[in-house]
Amino acid sequence: MTSRRIGIVVSFFAVCLLSWGSALAADKVKGRGVITLRSGDTLTVETPDDTTVTIVVTPDTKVQHPIGLGARKKQVGPDVLIPGLKLKYEGTGDESRVTAETITFDRDDLSLAKVIQAGLNPTAQQGAMNTQAIAANAAAIAEAKEQIAATQREIAANKAALDEVARTTQQRFSEMGEVVTKSQYTVYFATGDYSLSKEYKQGLADLAKQALTYPKGWAISVAGYADSTGAAAANEVLSKQRAQAVVAYLLQDCGVPVGRILAPGAMGETNPAASNETPSGRAENRRVDVKLLLNKGVAGAGN
Repeated sequence: MTSRRIGIVVSFFAVCLLSWGSALAADKVKGRGVITLRSGDTLTVETPDDTTVTIVVTPDTKVQHPIGLGARKKQVGPDVLIPGLKLKYEGTGDESRVTAETITFDRDDLSLAKVIQAGLNPTAQQGAMNTQAIAANAAAIAEAKEQIAATQREIAANKAALDEVARTTQQRFSEMGEVVTKSQYTVYFATGDYSLSKEYKQGLADLAKQALTYPKGWAISVAGYADSTGAAAANEVLSKQRAQAVVAYLLQDCGVPVGRILAPGAMGETNPAASNETPSGRAENRRVDVKLLLNKGVAGAGN
């Protein structure tokens, strides 16, 4: 009789453990969004469907970003979780509150979030101008011709990485379905510069005003470029700074929501609009292309 009772008790606890395990599994939650507010270890995140979720960060939360194009990830401290940062989260809780087990973000998105918060750094801008001026002086002209061939080889070697960036960016807005370009605007820059003039600020404001008339189904793409003067690596950085300057203005001064802007593309010397052999051609290549993209159905309904 005693053995039988023990067996019944063991069976009872086994059933309880299975039930608890199922309940815990059901509490797993994952999603993505943009940090709009941080208070201590608590994040307020806006999701793509315009709802908010509270994310709790604990000492056990893994904060990480991908390394290269593989599956490897590097863990970092929670201080990087600042407003404006796009992220993915996994943890336990419900649709309104999640205790995070992992938080994953892209380094480019962190750079953009820092630009949004701090604005452009005049010292960094002056450094970029000095670098371009040095590269453009008479002593560097002879070397520039030799660098053209090397630049073309570097562009070909980085094509796979650029394609991957384009693919992941497209995934973020796959819910828009087939899109059309409703409007486009181009911002031009002086050599080594990434500041916005009053004229171009007005043009960006007009495009943003048009975009904000649509309640849904739209996004703004931003791609920065440079001419071929100087080193390819420096030009890629400069093209990114130009794109980030445009994005910062759209967000901070024009009221465009973070979730409506594609991550700024740093295209460097690729896709020149004109020949880099003439001053006028190089002027056309120092640019940022801005496009208002609409879901095809939304665009058709507006006609």
